[in-house]
Amino acid sequence: MRFAKGMFRTKTAGGSAGSPASGHRSTLLVKGLLGLLLVYLVLCLLVGWYWNREPGIMPLVPAVPVQSDMVEGEMTVATVKALMTTLLEKPGGYLSNDIMPPGVWLDNMPNWEFGVLVQVRDFTRAMRRDMARSQSQSAEDPDLAKAEPLFHFDNKSWIMPATESEYRQGLKSLNRYAERLNSGDADFYARADNLGSWLGDVSTRLGSLSQRLSASVGQAPVTDGSRPREQTPWLEIDDVFYESRGSAWALMHLLRAVEVDFADIIAKKNAQASLQQIIRELEATQEPLWSPMVLNGGGFGVLANHSLVMANYLSRANAALIDLRRLMEQG
Repeated sequence: MRFAKGMFRTKTAGGSAGSPASGHRSTLLVKGLLGLLLVYLVLCLLVGWYWNREPGIMPLVPAVPVQSDMVEGEMTVATVKALMTTLLEKPGGYLSNDIMPPGVWLDNMPNWEFGVLVQVRDFTRAMRRDMARSQSQSAEDPDLAKAEPLFHFDNKSWIMPATESEYRQGLKSLNRYAERLNSGDADFYARADNLGSWLGDVSTRLGSLSQRLSASVGQAPVTDGSRPREQTPWLEIDDVFYESRGSAWALMHLLRAVEVDFADIIAKKNAQASLQQIIRELEATQEPLWSPMVLNGGGFGVLANHSLVMANYLSRANAALIDLRRLMEQG
């Protein structure tokens, strides 16, 4: 019995699966893994916060002197290129198709990107359809004919092909058009009818965004029997807000470029005041949001309703834009 007890003590001293030392090592391993996970989550939060920051309102293309030899349309094309470059090369790159943290956790910036993308698509279509053609029966520009459908590629495709690769191909086609424009081998017609046609598309976009933003309170408008407007779901309010913010940001830069390339026709129509009013209202939509989330207060309640504030700015911009379009249509 003594010999058996001695053997038992020796086996225990050598270590067993249930020994205190083994349990201590397991505890340390679990704590280490939890610590690494915590550090990873903190890093993801910090990187996500940095990636979620929106570009400012500073001009994307440097201003040019009044007496310059810039080719007509050069500023506008350079601005469209800068908008697409910003989408692809801002901090974090293009996030709408991310499938890994922290990009997959972000939703404000992808909605902002979509708002910018819609304005780029509309303007590229306007260039292909009107601005690069002398009349309706003339041939369309080959590089714009390639760029426009590439910018309409699915904005959330992450593989085979990835969205970024298609947009970069479209950007290359746009670069070729810009080079040909500077060398005199491509055309850009800064006419009132071309500008008015694009302004009509912009007005439709702003009207739609204003209605979607106003739907945050769920108050149906008085209509002639049409389907009543439903209240925007609470989880989608920030999506519409940031899409509108991105769209307004892109439109602000495009109108600044239009102010340069269409300067003669704008002066001839005495439309400078209307254009400046639109740009001023769009700049107001880019004010910092000091709240940690998009609030949806109702009426004159205690909490703000950020969607209605944004809708107000866009509606005022749209009203000035309608006046600008009317001036473009007048003889």
